[in-house]
Amino acid sequence: MNQDQVREKLLALEKNVDEFSVIFSGKKSTRVNGLYHPETREIIIHNHNFTDDNALMYTAIHEFAHHIQFTRSPVPITSRAHTTQFYDILHRLLFDAERAGIYVNMFRQDPRFVELTATIREQYLSANGQLMKEFGRLLLEAASLCEETGANFEDYLNRELGLKRVAAKTIMRIHSMDLNPAIGYENLKAVAAMKDMDDAREAERFFLEGQSPEMVAAEFTRRKNPSGEMQNLMAERDRIEHTLDRLTARLAEIERRIGSLKLSPE
Repeated sequence: MNQDQVREKLLALEKNVDEFSVIFSGKKSTRVNGLYHPETREIIIHNHNFTDDNALMYTAIHEFAHHIQFTRSPVPITSRAHTTQFYDILHRLLFDAERAGIYVNMFRQDPRFVELTATIREQYLSANGQLMKEFGRLLLEAASLCEETGANFEDYLNRELGLKRVAAKTIMRIHSMDLNPAIGYENLKAVAAMKDMDDAREAERFFLEGQSPEMVAAEFTRRKNPSGEMQNLMAERDRIEHTLDRLTARLAEIERRIGSLKLSPE
């Protein structure tokens, strides 16, 4: 696979992007597999680092995500490039690439990964989620007992359990909301922190469908900040208008050259 083919595959994932180039360095690097130069809009791939096209394609998609983030962000991108926004873009590109057959997810192809993932999900993520959900039930029981006896529940949490009220409140809410423990405790915490029940149920569904924490967080951040979404849409409009102007100018140049060739004597 050459650099033009890589660029073509990237454009199949996202067509409405600013101009960029893919360059194979022809080198092997011990530091990075690839990098993105925002000033020149160049994706550099150290192609001698790879023994198969699939691994190379992953790096290309990773750097392409940097290009999309850099050119679409309504605010300047800081040196902290690997943000929630970046991983949201990257993970969505990877999901699309898998569906299009552009990239193969080795975690779902290699039987060793498949078996390991099943063990972690069933015996640890889901089991821990269920344990914390049951923990929430017991904390609610303790709160009820404190109320019955006139004891201070926060004092019970702090001095007897060594637990902060904020953490206890989240754990109790996990039980009260009857969330699915299969998404794991960290994701259960994120869902339980949502004030709107409809949002919480939708976030739970996103996690169960396999979306990453960054994808879910970015989705609800966009919903909370419609002005940011407006800025993104306006920026995309400007990019499309710029592309149309450039293509129109190029078309006019081609028409002019065709006309001059027709008038030239044979």
